[in-house]
Amino acid sequence: CEISNLPKEVYQHLACYVPKIYCLGPNLNPQNEDLLAPLLLQSPLEWYLCGEEPSVGLAKLEQNNQPSQLCGHVFKVGEPTYSCRECAADPTCVLCMQCFLGSVHKEHRYRMTTSGGGGFCDCGDTEAWKKGPYCQKHEPNISDSSQKDPLANLSDEMIARTYNVFSIILKYAVDMLTWEKEDELPEGLEARGDTYYCMLFNDEVHTYEQVIYTLQKAVNCTQKEAVSFATTVDRDGRKSVRFGDFQFCEQAKSVIVRNTSRQTKPLRVQVMHSSVVAHQCFALKALTWLGQIIRYSDALRRILCQVGLQRGPEGENSSLVDTLMLCDSKMWKGARNVYHQLFMSSLLMDTKYKKLFAIQFAKNYERLQSDYVKDDHDREFSVTDLSVQMFTVPSLARMLITEENLMTTIIRTFMDHLRHRDLHGHFQFERYTAQQAFKFRRVQSLIGDLKYVLISRPTEWTNQLREKYLEGFSAFLELLKCMQGMDPVVRQVGQHIEMEPEWEAAFTLQMKLTHIISMMQEWCSSDERVLIEAYKKCLSALTHCHSGFTDGEQPITLSMCGHSVDTIRYCVSQEKVSIHLPLSRLLAGLHALLSKTEVAYRFPELLPLSELSPPMLIEHPLRCLVLCAQVHAGMWRRNGFSLVNQIYYYHNVKCRVEMFDKDLSMLQAGASMMDPNHFLMIMLSRFELYHIFSSADCRKRYNRENANKDVVQQNNTLIEEMLHLVIMIVGERYTAGVGQVECFDEIRREIVHQLCIRPMAHSELVKALPENENKETGMERVIDSVALFKKPGVTGKGLYKLRPESAKMFNLYFHHYSRADQSKAEEAQRKIKRQNGEDSVLPPPVLPRFCPLFASLVNILQCDVLLGILGAVLQWAMEPSGGHWSESMLQRVLHLIGMGLVEEQQHLLSSAEDNDTNFNFTLKISRPGEAPANTPSILALLETLQNAPHLEVHKDMIRWILKVKLIQISLQSHLDSSGHSQEEVSIGSTVRDKDKAERKRKAEMARLRREKIMAQMSEMQRHFINENKELFQQSLEELDPSTSSTLEHSPSSCDSTLFCVGPRRWRAGGSDRRQVVTCILCQEEQEIRIDGKAMVLAAFVQRSTVMSKNRKRPPHNPDKYDPLFMHPDLSFGTHTGSCGHIMHSHCWQRYFEAVQAKEQRRQQRLRVHTSYDVENGEFLCPLCECLSNTVIPLLPLTKTSCRYCNKHTLDFDLQLLLVDEEKPLFGSLPCRQDDCLSSLTRFGSACWTVSSHATVQNHFIRLLAALVPDPRVENTPCILDIDMFHLLVSLVLSHPAVFSLDSSGLSADTAQLHFLHLVTVAHIVQILLSSVPGESLILPLHKLHVCFSGLREVDSGWHLWCCVKAGILPYLRAAALFFHYLNGAPAPPELHTLGVGEWEALCGYLCLPSNLLQLFYNNRDKASLKTSNHLIELPGDYSALINQASSFTCPKSGGDKSRAPTLCLVCGAMLCSQSYCCQSELEGVDVGACTAHTFACGAGVGIFLRVRESQVLFLAGKTKGCFYAPPYLDDYGETDQGLRRGNPLHLCQERYRKIQKLWRQHSITEEIGHAQEANQTLVGIDWQHL
Repeated sequence: CEISNLPKEVYQHLACYVPKIYCLGPNLNPQNEDLLAPLLLQSPLEWYLCGEEPSVGLAKLEQNNQPSQLCGHVFKVGEPTYSCRECAADPTCVLCMQCFLGSVHKEHRYRMTTSGGGGFCDCGDTEAWKKGPYCQKHEPNISDSSQKDPLANLSDEMIARTYNVFSIILKYAVDMLTWEKEDELPEGLEARGDTYYCMLFNDEVHTYEQVIYTLQKAVNCTQKEAVSFATTVDRDGRKSVRFGDFQFCEQAKSVIVRNTSRQTKPLRVQVMHSSVVAHQCFALKALTWLGQIIRYSDALRRILCQVGLQRGPEGENSSLVDTLMLCDSKMWKGARNVYHQLFMSSLLMDTKYKKLFAIQFAKNYERLQSDYVKDDHDREFSVTDLSVQMFTVPSLARMLITEENLMTTIIRTFMDHLRHRDLHGHFQFERYTAQQAFKFRRVQSLIGDLKYVLISRPTEWTNQLREKYLEGFSAFLELLKCMQGMDPVVRQVGQHIEMEPEWEAAFTLQMKLTHIISMMQEWCSSDERVLIEAYKKCLSALTHCHSGFTDGEQPITLSMCGHSVDTIRYCVSQEKVSIHLPLSRLLAGLHALLSKTEVAYRFPELLPLSELSPPMLIEHPLRCLVLCAQVHAGMWRRNGFSLVNQIYYYHNVKCRVEMFDKDLSMLQAGASMMDPNHFLMIMLSRFELYHIFSSADCRKRYNRENANKDVVQQNNTLIEEMLHLVIMIVGERYTAGVGQVECFDEIRREIVHQLCIRPMAHSELVKALPENENKETGMERVIDSVALFKKPGVTGKGLYKLRPESAKMFNLYFHHYSRADQSKAEEAQRKIKRQNGEDSVLPPPVLPRFCPLFASLVNILQCDVLLGILGAVLQWAMEPSGGHWSESMLQRVLHLIGMGLVEEQQHLLSSAEDNDTNFNFTLKISRPGEAPANTPSILALLETLQNAPHLEVHKDMIRWILKVKLIQISLQSHLDSSGHSQEEVSIGSTVRDKDKAERKRKAEMARLRREKIMAQMSEMQRHFINENKELFQQSLEELDPSTSSTLEHSPSSCDSTLFCVGPRRWRAGGSDRRQVVTCILCQEEQEIRIDGKAMVLAAFVQRSTVMSKNRKRPPHNPDKYDPLFMHPDLSFGTHTGSCGHIMHSHCWQRYFEAVQAKEQRRQQRLRVHTSYDVENGEFLCPLCECLSNTVIPLLPLTKTSCRYCNKHTLDFDLQLLLVDEEKPLFGSLPCRQDDCLSSLTRFGSACWTVSSHATVQNHFIRLLAALVPDPRVENTPCILDIDMFHLLVSLVLSHPAVFSLDSSGLSADTAQLHFLHLVTVAHIVQILLSSVPGESLILPLHKLHVCFSGLREVDSGWHLWCCVKAGILPYLRAAALFFHYLNGAPAPPELHTLGVGEWEALCGYLCLPSNLLQLFYNNRDKASLKTSNHLIELPGDYSALINQASSFTCPKSGGDKSRAPTLCLVCGAMLCSQSYCCQSELEGVDVGACTAHTFACGAGVGIFLRVRESQVLFLAGKTKGCFYAPPYLDDYGETDQGLRRGNPLHLCQERYRKIQKLWRQHSITEEIGHAQEANQTLVGIDWQHL
């Protein structure tokens, strides 16, 4: 056919068939669409495209195609992604699991996260990885290095045909998806029929509940249908909720609009013609088809990209790709997803077209962002989210900056959206409405884009890049100008502030910009010309902001210690002050960079350093620091919490790098260019302390006597803060550019100071260190040089502990310590020093040298004003305080003097080489004041103070200073005499050695004295014991319960074996029967006697499937269930556990009634769940708060018998637990389980004596008939369907009722023995039968010989006897426990230890021959061994689980990804938790998938692993649950709940065993109870919805 009318024919074909296939009924996608569409619609297109049978043609294309080196795998929601911390260009570079496992990065430090969907694998992209860009699969083919044009392989006709088909189909799809009319179609497609759909669209404003409720009203559907509608709308973005004629649909629409327009804008609903909907459905299919076709060949992909980006007739921005992008926010979720996927698999996978697409994206950037801000869908559903795919590619980002001026565009667009300004042009976020707040959140994504563009620094600059970067930098300065001085505060005096001002928006903005500001500085530092220009621009912007700097503030002159300076009058406590000064801080950063890059020394003539006005530079940062000091001093209390929060964030690790740290740098920069005396006077003035220190007689503690006590207190705090600031200005030299250090020194020092507080886990350290834009702290490189790692045990975390030699870096006044941190660190460090027997003094550390630009800062230490301040404080300290000076003030003064001495020593040592020193601190502090005052020198004051009794705490520091001074003087003279020193003298080392020796001698003396006394005492004890032997023998036995039972019977155990069953069984003597217990409620002692007061044991009974061998079996039907027999697969049992606390039954009754009454009172007040459910008879044990729901009476040991209840799983369960933990059968049970078993066993016996005899006899006959056939008894179960241990217990316990009719003269004991023998033989037969291949004969016992004749064919072998032994051992162990508790016979010593003789001992104890049958033939594999259940096997590497979960789809909502896939650790089922789709009804309540599963799998108790959260979930019943630490740890011994840190996680077997033990011991419910009592927030969670 001719090309000209091809479009027409295709359209006719579509017009004819699309409405016949799609949208024929109320549901949008029935099955036949998927069958017919490929046949009638796609297949003709493929035929035309290939010119032959499509399957053949496409196969040829695929064969000729070069495999792509880009992986391009698009991530599903929840799929694991990997990023290499060492090699990735930035954190957005990720690999899929396949590529990762085949790459070099799995040996590196990598980060593992779960994808939010979208985004793709960067394997093969050389710009994304510093090294190792390819995995094994995508390694490029060396031979074919020539990058041929992929179109070369296609014939011209094929190219033409492809071009035609692609342009027609793409145009059709774009037209249909961006079509806005509801009942007509584009030209060439006509609407047929008159059926309509009422189409409901998704929005992010209304909740699920609102939509469900509205739909039930509007279209009259059930709740289930409404839930399904709502789920589909949320997933696909739209769903038809009604089908029929126009009127019918219009009516539903009006109801929906009316119901949802009350508070917000209404839900979006359209009535659409069915043909329109049909063509839209096919348009989506067509785009998907295009995505599939281009996979066959790169050539087809190229052609599609060409078609998409070709300009339309309207010129600029009119290509099909542009049209789609610009209509993005009008489309529904499903359509957006489909076309975004197509863009990713076509445009973004082809390097040539990726670049062209990026240019179009940048051209449309402003419009796209404005659309996004107005739209309400999440960012992941917006086309703007594709920015990450282009802006993070360094070459593309640079090209977009230079050619499209992208940096400026982003910043301007951002500024345009924040229009609210105050009179000074600052941003104003006051009283933000919800609408504005929502918009502000969306606008922040622009900052994300700017971060992507800046994330990789240019290595080489072109002139064009310089020009455009600086243009962007200027735009950024405009943005910072709007923030400089925003949200100012004024101190409230008199009354408290009425309304807390809005402060969060400004800090949110600051936090988002923190990394941008840092990255801008990094860009500047990589090129000298850019740095100089940026510095000038920033300075002029700051000067512009300050031009109104002296307005209305009068100039004043300050003079002190013979110096004077002009400044202005300004009080922080009276005027406006703002914490936001980003311009000043950016300049401070750039100033340090001038020094770091040495630009300041090489091109001073290009820099405006001489024009700087230091007082102007320091003014605002200083005000900010004074504000912090005044808030500390409590002067701003009436300004409420908003100010406290601002100060907190100002110092917080998230903001401090570009806030507090830079303010300090700015003060250092300003002070380094000023006379230190002038600087300090201005500082005193701003701190409002000038009047205190400037008066002539300030040393006489100026007239404080008459001052208000609060004011004195405030001033003391301000003086402390001011001294602290001086310490920081002189002492903080770990910023590269300020001090001569590398960036790693700074991180090392941060880590040391954190670890000086206490040993910390890796995650705590990471939180305490600032992260860079790549989420890295840089700590891994240095941590091992300063700390040692200690691995964790079964609980807790791995910890880093400071290496002792690193403690010498400790600085008590470290600038990032909060007050709490400082006191903890001080205490910890002094403690360590005392333990090591050293002086507990914490001297200032030796510091690195300043860089030349900042070198003059050390002069602050020796300037007159500071010495005057120090002298004044020391003078005040001569008298006890009385509140007029403070201990910490003195401590800071001593620290400053120490700093001066240390600094001087460093100068002396270094100047030894260059013989020039102008730093003479010792001289300055030895000089007395001038006449007439003649004040004593600082040294003289210290000499006096070292003996002052009220300064005990500071003695060691004062002595240290005086010692150092002596050394200094000797060093000085030594240097003067010799010209330069040969040996270095370390501060105080000689003195310290002498001290150490003395201390050691004293410690040794004390130790000898202690040893002597101890020896005397033990000699006296031995003497006393020998004299009073019989006393001690008795008390020792009472003390040790495990030995007492064996000791008492040691004589008898020599001559007779201990039997627990049969006529020769052990009988209790009189003394053994006595049992005295104490009631925990009234503390009264009580002997357990039949006629005594009743005592009870708190217990908890629950259904259990822990022993189950068959989880598929449905719960018993109560009408048909026969409780007498237990099936050997133990699918459901009952478990009774106890905490072992005993009460009088009347005390307990009173307690429980009180609990009930309290519950009723509470119900009237408020309906909150408690951790126990009183209506179900639950209560907490009064002593240990353990969950209980019943009590067991305690009975004395008598010749009674016992009730039948399913509790016997407990005996079994315990003996298996003991096997698994490799503990002996007796003697290792905790007393709570021991008490529980004995009381249960004995309590049962009493129950049987009160039941009617006839019933019991009837039971007994039925039980016996199972083994000894009786024609009168009907429907006896098959021998293979009975659990023998249950049968044994039931027979023994029900026999006494029949025993009263027995006249054979057999004793009850003999009967017990016979039952044991009979059941044991039956159990052996069971083991044999279940191990004969292919036979499951129903054989009662009297046909045993048949069984043996059948077995003879099996290979014989004596060694197989062990297998039967192994099969029957669990049963024998359980029987031993049972008879031990029933008859009270103590166990033989062999069973108290683990050892070889267990089998013989067991058989002996149970009165059985140890050789049960001479020869057994047994097929090893199939023996029905009773083994204990385990939780499922988990993979060693956590990402295997994430991967498994990412491919798990919700079982109910056809193929949809589950949001919270959750793994049952008992049976291994994967569930779709916490979602509407998988809720089911259980006993009339809607419950989530996990809760429903617990009732099927765990009798109401469940253990789950929430895979995306890496969190274990315990559930019990419908209302109880708690979270528990997962068994997966990272290399630092920590769990990562919520997968936030992304370190690789590996299974820790010990922790998994701990969870397994909780489950086996039935302690899950108890664990939940304890967790809920400890953490009240857990009580409020709706556990049943998980």
